[in-house]
Amino acid sequence: VASRGTPAEHPCLLPCRSGASSPLNLLLRMAGTGAGYDLSVTTFSPDGRVFQVEYAQKAVENSGTSVAICCKDGVIFATEKFLLSKMLVPGTNKRIFPVHKHAGMSMAGLVADSRQIVARARSEAGNYKNAYNEEIPPEILAERLGMFIHAYTLYWSIRPFGCSVLLGCVDKETKVPSLFCIDPAGLVYKYSGTAIGKGKQAAKTEIEKLMAHQTMTCQEALVHVAKILHKVHDEKDKDFELEASWICPLSDYMHKPVPSELLQEAETEAKRMIDAEEQDE
Repeated sequence: VASRGTPAEHPCLLPCRSGASSPLNLLLRMAGTGAGYDLSVTTFSPDGRVFQVEYAQKAVENSGTSVAICCKDGVIFATEKFLLSKMLVPGTNKRIFPVHKHAGMSMAGLVADSRQIVARARSEAGNYKNAYNEEIPPEILAERLGMFIHAYTLYWSIRPFGCSVLLGCVDKETKVPSLFCIDPAGLVYKYSGTAIGKGKQAAKTEIEKLMAHQTMTCQEALVHVAKILHKVHDEKDKDFELEASWICPLSDYMHKPVPSELLQEAETEAKRMIDAEEQDE
């Protein structure tokens, strides 16, 4: 009979009688095969990856597509909002939010997470306004949001944000537009036009084609962003509602939703353009 303290007295070190591995053996096997490095956001894999951040980015890729474009007179946002129910009230479950009078934000990923980032952006803008009596510069706001999001990738007791955001601003004095993308890792990129979400690669290709040949106003770009979202929409997904907003002369350079009449006209024209392209092919 084995004495106390030997492996025989500690079955957690041996296979269970039922043939299943013990918890300790499972952990040892996970470590030996390279798995288990995704249990905490503070753990690096042997090849230098942080899996929890990659999983957060995957949540963004499973979401509806959002696009934003810097035009010559402002910034326009558009996003596909999946209709989860036929009884859903139009306009609910928004994915585009105002930050301050001359800035807005669209998102892809977990909507609840994005609301926390919107709240932080509004807080940063308000604090800067109270301290300096002027609106926060777009670059500073984007960098502060990036640092806030990045902080949630550093501690084991919290998880990364499962969303990416597009931050668009127009300078109140110079009327110069700016567009930034902030991802779940906290990286900040400045773009003239970009997309996030499920159809981002196809949408980016369409945006590049669009911006290579012409400089548009926000009103002219409205039809094109509607066309892009309808074109990249996966038919296997549920129907979607197009949500759009802009900061341009038509909104007095303030962030406002696109009027429903203009949005419906743009969608109708976008669908007509898509049908014409398919017939030509």
